[in-house]
Amino acid sequence: MTALRPASAIILAAGVGRRLGADDRPKILLEFGGQTLLARHLAALAHHGITEVAITVGHQRALIEAEVARLGWSDRVRFTENPRYREGSLVSLRVQAERLRAGQTLLLMDGDVLYDRRMLAPLVEEPKGSPGGSMAGENLLLLDRNIEPGDEPVKICLRGDTIVDFRKKPEHAHDRYGESVGFFRFSAEMAAALAARCEAYVEAGRIQVEYEEAIRDLILAEPARFRAVDITALPWTEIDFPEDVTRAREEILPQLMDAAAPA
Repeated sequence: MTALRPASAIILAAGVGRRLGADDRPKILLEFGGQTLLARHLAALAHHGITEVAITVGHQRALIEAEVARLGWSDRVRFTENPRYREGSLVSLRVQAERLRAGQTLLLMDGDVLYDRRMLAPLVEEPKGSPGGSMAGENLLLLDRNIEPGDEPVKICLRGDTIVDFRKKPEHAHDRYGESVGFFRFSAEMAAALAARCEAYVEAGRIQVEYEEAIRDLILAEPARFRAVDITALPWTEIDFPEDVTRAREEILPQLMDAAAPA
């Protein structure tokens, strides 16, 4: 049976970031503490032993490629072009179908997140007592209980310890919920199933839904194979709006264990 420790990561970084305003750089190239988000991602992944990375690119692809080269990662990063990057995140994940079907446990990560590198630990560690890879709860989502009200955050909804919904506007009854960080671990089998779900949405012309909808389908079909990990104690923020940049620099950055430090 395939081990649960991931061998590679997919980072989604193709979008335009319209809500940030005048800055035309990809969000993954925003700098915090003198390091781009991309540099911090790669350093955090290397710290946890992952050096195979696939990045979905689209908007300003050349700038991202140049930053990877500057960081000395050109031989470890594979770029996958999404020529339809303006159409949404589901299409950006769909173009990674080959990597999703590579037969490996992997991580999926949004590129526009500033976070403490310790947040990746539960995603990369082999669960105790499961050296060969248990089929129970092997696919992980990160959950933060400190969630702002409203429809913007993607919510992980639970009844007991079971995930019963995964949407900005949940439909199913639940006891509690938290915000999804946008980082996931998928077993080889579930990653392949995710590729199939993304393809089905694209083939049906439903390209405006976010990629979380494809993940939701898998969770609702086999909830016992998914588990939410509470990372509320660790600092992080998604960056969508100018005020998120300010919060990242003034509030989150000072709390981080430096993800840009050498692994």
